[in-house]
Amino acid sequence: MYTKQGFSNLPICMAKTQYSFSHVPSMKGAPTDFVLPIRDVRASIGAGFIYPLVGTMSTMPGLPTRPCFYEIDIDTATGKVMGLS
Repeated sequence: MYTKQGFSNLPICMAKTQYSFSHVPSMKGAPTDFVLPIRDVRASIGAGFIYPLVGTMSTMPGLPTRPCFYEIDIDTATGKVMGLS
């Protein structure tokens, strides 16, 4: 699907356990002879990469067009933080 859309040259970014090249933390180091269970493949075209979802890994939601942190400020006279509610 991504090849048809012209995104076949994007790099792959994959999150997994930090303990193993596999998806199983108990398979320490660089194990061999395992099957990596990729349950879906998604693309972050704006960021410029494709990412497989492996095992039970979940993703975080993206930010809105204008993130809320733009509305947070500090009143330097009182030290009060504004825009958090």
